[in-house]
Amino acid sequence: MDGVRADLEALTRIPSVSLDSFDQTQVDRSADAVADLLRAEGLEVQIVREGGRPAVIGRLPAPEGAPTITLYAHHDVQPPGEDADWDTPPFEPTERGGRLYGRGAADDKAGVMAHVAALRAHDGKPPVGVNIFVEGEEEVGSDSLATILDKHGDKLAADAIVLADSTNWKVGVPALTTTLRGMIRVVVTVRTLDHGIHSGMFGGAVPDAISTLIRLLATLHDDAGDVAVAGLKSGEAADLDFDEARLREESGLLDGVQAIGTGSLLSRLWTKPAITTIGIDAPAVDVASNTLVPSARAKVSMRIAPDEDPRAAYDALRKHLADHAPWGAQVEVSLDDEGAGFDADAQGPVYDVARGSFTDAWDGTEPVDIGVGGSIPFVAAFAEKFPDAAILVTGVEDPDSRAHGANESLHLGEFEKVCLAEALLLARLPQAK
Repeated sequence: MDGVRADLEALTRIPSVSLDSFDQTQVDRSADAVADLLRAEGLEVQIVREGGRPAVIGRLPAPEGAPTITLYAHHDVQPPGEDADWDTPPFEPTERGGRLYGRGAADDKAGVMAHVAALRAHDGKPPVGVNIFVEGEEEVGSDSLATILDKHGDKLAADAIVLADSTNWKVGVPALTTTLRGMIRVVVTVRTLDHGIHSGMFGGAVPDAISTLIRLLATLHDDAGDVAVAGLKSGEAADLDFDEARLREESGLLDGVQAIGTGSLLSRLWTKPAITTIGIDAPAVDVASNTLVPSARAKVSMRIAPDEDPRAAYDALRKHLADHAPWGAQVEVSLDDEGAGFDADAQGPVYDVARGSFTDAWDGTEPVDIGVGGSIPFVAAFAEKFPDAAILVTGVEDPDSRAHGANESLHLGEFEKVCLAEALLLARLPQAK
C-alpha cells in the first residue's frame, strides 16, 4: 500500500481538470501517467481520443478458459474552486486524521489506483483476463464515450465490469450501488418585454421577467417540496437506517431549515424525482438599475427515477413549464444535457463472489445495496453496450469524502479495504459459474 499511495499522490498532483477553461495539457499528462502505471503491470496500453479528452485502455489476456473482467475509473477531475475554501492546496495531497486531502484523491484517481493495486496483489498475473478503461472526460459529461465504446468496445468486452466511481454506505460498511437516478438539465428562458423599461413608470401594470421566472420556478414543487411535474415515475428505496440527523450532518443543512419532500429520506434521495435551480442569469445586484428586466433565464437540473426514460421526463418538464407560464409570458425550454439512470438486477454468481470479497475485506461486515441520487450516465452506456456482463458499481468514497467540493478527501483505511476487495474479486471470479 505504500507504493500504491505514493502513486496516488503523484496522480493527484496533476491538475487534470477536463473543463475547457482549464489547461488541457494537464489532462494529457494525467493520461500519460495512467498509461505508464498500467504498462508497468504488464498491460498492453493505448491512449485513445474520439473527439474528446484522452482515455486509456489497458489489456491483459485471460488464461485459457478463464473469464475476463473490465475495470473502469476516470482520471479527470472537477475544478478546485477557490483556494481559500481549502485547508491545504487542492493539488498537494495532504494527510490529516487518516484521510488524504486533495482534488481527485477520492474522485476518481483512487479508483484508478484501486485497479492498479489489485493487479499488483497478483504480481501482474491475475487468474482472469483484465481490461482497464480510464476515461478522461467523465467530469464534463463523457461526450465521446459512446464513440469510444462503438469503436473500441471489442477491447472492453467482459464477463463482469467493475465501475469504480461510486461510494460506500459509511466508513466501516461497504456497498454495491444498484440504482442511480437519471438526469435532465434544461435552460428556461422567460421573456415579458422587447426592451427594458422604467420600473417606476410601468411597474404595477407590466410584469418583469425576473419576478415572472421566479413564479414559474416555484410551480415545480408543491407546498411540501415534492416535485409537481405530472407524469414522472417514482420509486421506493431500500429500507436502510438513515435518519434526519445523518442527513443534516452529511449535507450541512442549517439549523432551522427543513428537509423537503415526503416519503422516506432515502427514497427522496435515490428513487424519486428532484428538481434544483442551479443557476440564474439576470442583472447582478451591484449593477442593477430601476428597470423592468425584459428577459431572464435559469438552468434547472432534474433528477429522475432510475427506470425513467430521460426523453419522456424532458417532455413532461417542458410541458409543465409551458403550461404554467405566469401572466402569459413567453417561455422557452432548451435541453442542455440528459443521462439515463441505472437499475441493476444485482443477483447471480458474479454478485455473490463480489459480496463475499467485500465481506472478507471488511473483516466480516457484509456490503449493503444502495442507491445514489446523483447520475452517472456512463453506467447506463456500459449496460447497454454489454448487456450480458454483470455490472458492479463500486467506489472508494464515503459520506465525508466531499467529492466535487473543497477539501475532498479519501479515507485511507477504507481505501486499503477497497484494494483488497478488488484483489479478492480477481482471485475468485473464475469460481463464479
